Amino acid sequence: MYEINFKAPCHVYFVGIGGISMSGLAELLFREGFTVSGSDRNSSDLTRSLEAKGITVHYGESASHITSDIDCAVLTSAVKDSNLEFQTIRERGIPWLSRAELLGQLMKNYKVSVAVSGTHGKTTTTSMISEILLRAGTDPTLSIGGMLKSVGGNIRIGGSNYFVAEACEYTNSFLSLSPTIGVILNIEEDHLDFFKDLAHIRRSFRQFAELISPEGCLIINADIPDFDEISKGLPCRVITYSMGNTPADYYPEQVSFDETGLPSFVLHGPDTGVQTFHLQVPGLHNVSNAIASIALADCLSVERSKTAESLAGFSGTARRFEYKGSVGGVTIIDDYAHHPTEITATLSAAKKYPHKTLWCVFQPHTYSRTKTLLKDFARALSLADQVVLADIFAARETDSLGISSENLRDEIKALGHDCYYFPSFDEIENFLLENCINGDLLITMGAGDVLKIGESLLGS
Repeated sequence: MYEINFKAPCHVYFVGIGGISMSGLAELLFREGFTVSGSDRNSSDLTRSLEAKGITVHYGESASHITSDIDCAVLTSAVKDSNLEFQTIRERGIPWLSRAELLGQLMKNYKVSVAVSGTHGKTTTTSMISEILLRAGTDPTLSIGGMLKSVGGNIRIGGSNYFVAEACEYTNSFLSLSPTIGVILNIEEDHLDFFKDLAHIRRSFRQFAELISPEGCLIINADIPDFDEISKGLPCRVITYSMGNTPADYYPEQVSFDETGLPSFVLHGPDTGVQTFHLQVPGLHNVSNAIASIALADCLSVERSKTAESLAGFSGTARRFEYKGSVGGVTIIDDYAHHPTEITATLSAAKKYPHKTLWCVFQPHTYSRTKTLLKDFARALSLADQVVLADIFAARETDSLGISSENLRDEIKALGHDCYYFPSFDEIENFLLENCINGDLLITMGAGDVLKIGESLLGS
């Protein structure tokens, strides 16, 4: 594998520079004095932000984009062998790295490198940890999979030995990392277009845990079934947490919710006594995310008062139960949930939010996930009072596998629940305008571009 010399900045080209993680890494290298350029399929807020900073971004794929002064290329896992730029890079013998390999090399430059993994909750937990370390004055470098308001984006260049990043399991990307502290939030079936089954996923998380420095530590959710299969025998320290269902080092009691659905809880932890925490993000799942963050902060000897203040002031990241606005008395929230467990968590939290009727406009993400988890999706979405489905967002996939949103609609109706499907966003918007009334709560949900529906209703 090609090794970048961070003390001798060169020209790095990013194929797929518009992705949330790729754009952040591109900006990080640019700020460190590298010449950075890249390409993506379409213009976006992220690519325009990069261009505004002086980074050259090409649109579409073309061999002409690969100029003779490029020293190294970085590719996302979505780039195929047929990509014209990738073909040109290989033909010219230009060294290249995956996104995860670059992230792993960056981590080696820091004494404390935190990698947050799990099927769900990575972005929120990484953001919580980031807020805590910022308030504690550690001046960390951050690479987040979402937009964090307090840093004005998804990347922050710090001046200390602290580095915090998300660790994505898809295509085993997180196995390229070099963490001193690893966090495993949960392990469930997902990305089954790559993984064979849950056992395959669990093996990968075990391999991730084995990457942690012996002098470091693993923070793991003890509510993961047979979690000790992931953590046993590791040379590093292991810290456990749970929601109180499983014996663990950290666990909550007296979880309560205020009139807007925001939780408070009393935390029990080792050698730290009992303390009450208040959150500005809804749902039991965020209580769990917060406990993982507290355990990590304790591991780094952050003052508990700083941790509590940070969590009390953390209002979430973009597309995580994000309040978008109100129109005609209808509150519009947007959420990134695209897995049945995430949908269940978000809709359960929404039920505690003031509303008359809870509407969920869901855009399934990838054919493979929809087909494999079809019945689970139907059960999760049935938590909403009314469900409206958009077409499946294909993302990286080209084969529909014979599945469509109409199949999901039929599954939801078979459960005796109302569900509507429309093939266009315009039809969905018209339906909502006719049927949502003052006091209703509308959530646009999915990892694709479904948020455009809410934004259009708000006139933004």
